[in-house]
Amino acid sequence: MQQDILINWSPQETRVAVVENGAVQELHVERTLERGLVGNVYLGKVARVLPGMQSAFIDIGLERAAFLHVADVWHRQPEGEPPGFVRNTQPQVPIEKQVFEGQSLMVQVIKDPIGTKGARLSTQISIAGRLLVFLPQDDHVGVSQKIPADQREALRNRLTALVGEPGGGFILRTNGEDASDAELAEDISYLRKTWARIKDAALRLPPGSILHQDLSLLQRVLRDLVNEETQTIRLDSKEQFAGLQAFGLEFMPAAAARLALYKGERPIFDLYSIDDEIAKALGRRVELKSGGYLIVDQTEALTTVDVNTGGYVGARNFDDTIFKTNLEAAQAIARQLRLRNLGGIIIADFIDMAREDHREQVLAEFRKQLGRDRVKTMAGGFSQLGLVEMTRKRTRESLAHMLCEPCPACDGKGILKTARSVCYDILREILREARQFNPREYRVVASPKVVELFLDEESQHLAGLSDFIGKPISLQAESAMGQEQYDIVLL
Repeated sequence: MQQDILINWSPQETRVAVVENGAVQELHVERTLERGLVGNVYLGKVARVLPGMQSAFIDIGLERAAFLHVADVWHRQPEGEPPGFVRNTQPQVPIEKQVFEGQSLMVQVIKDPIGTKGARLSTQISIAGRLLVFLPQDDHVGVSQKIPADQREALRNRLTALVGEPGGGFILRTNGEDASDAELAEDISYLRKTWARIKDAALRLPPGSILHQDLSLLQRVLRDLVNEETQTIRLDSKEQFAGLQAFGLEFMPAAAARLALYKGERPIFDLYSIDDEIAKALGRRVELKSGGYLIVDQTEALTTVDVNTGGYVGARNFDDTIFKTNLEAAQAIARQLRLRNLGGIIIADFIDMAREDHREQVLAEFRKQLGRDRVKTMAGGFSQLGLVEMTRKRTRESLAHMLCEPCPACDGKGILKTARSVCYDILREILREARQFNPREYRVVASPKVVELFLDEESQHLAGLSDFIGKPISLQAESAMGQEQYDIVLL
């Protein structure tokens, strides 16, 4: 599969699109004033310990306190066990016996703040290099699980010899599989120097300070997004191209060789209509080529995807129509998860299929498409209600949360009260006010649509209320008001 990476840079924002076989699959956005926090290391201060939740809130100098769960408190592992290994026979030490209020703690962000939730932290520090990940608190030497099992032992022995005396653990990344000893030794030296700078800063700086910041999105493109299938990395900024090329030649020469400066007159994102794709990815409805469509609803708890046949009636019979729609939907859903960066619990409601072989084929195609995702995704089978439940690891905000905010007119509900409902709310409010106050006149200030309804269909009810309370009621249209907004002024 051919992959191209397009980078659109401006002083305020960097946008990256991953294009596979001519279709946009992933979008990454980083704004200068809103850089992500994942990978950053802070000297935090324990603000509060919550034994009931086995968690602690840590002040790392952000607007909201960050969150540390007991499972993310680092412990030295038994010798020979990989990092992250938890022996079932060992009871977990309660968090109140490990941290205390006011304590200074070195922590690393593992999840960005999302919605009303603060950042999630870990006390196990890991620093990613070009070829290796450095775990300064461990002595374990490991190899990525994505590298074939028959090659891992030889690579582990090579890396162990290069690491030398225990001084931190290392894990070989997939792009370090073919690296020379000199390249690996250079990465080891770079990572150890970075850790020395972090330790030095921790001794000098006060709690709430940042000790280490992860690479920018431009640099992370070379580190994380480039793979064997990447043909070109095109960047539309001459100034940033020179800097990124210098960074790439020093740390990632193989990726830097694919860098190209885009000099076309058309904006780089116009090459694949990427701005149009972004607009579609922010909508609820996703059209399928066959005439069917998806409805994507993102909530705080989970995301639901509903599959509909729409205008598709092209197959020979009803079962085949449903099967072909579901097969196309399986590919589209997997793409939308990546494109919108949806995480957490996701439920896909495929159209009910009577045949077992059709269900198995749709599920197999769905899992195949999900397998192309760099983000870890786990999907179950069809439930008794015909739903497919899955989870996708969430480390940063979704595209919609990053680019949009709740509508001020509906407060994010996605629906508004009808003008008639607002009229009746106003009538009830005037009646309530009349029982408490005795003004000369009531003036209703509302949206033009509500005022228009009072002057037309609801005029009889308004006049009847005016007679009942014995006071005149005047109307004032205010175009700046939303449909649900109104004021009742006592004159």
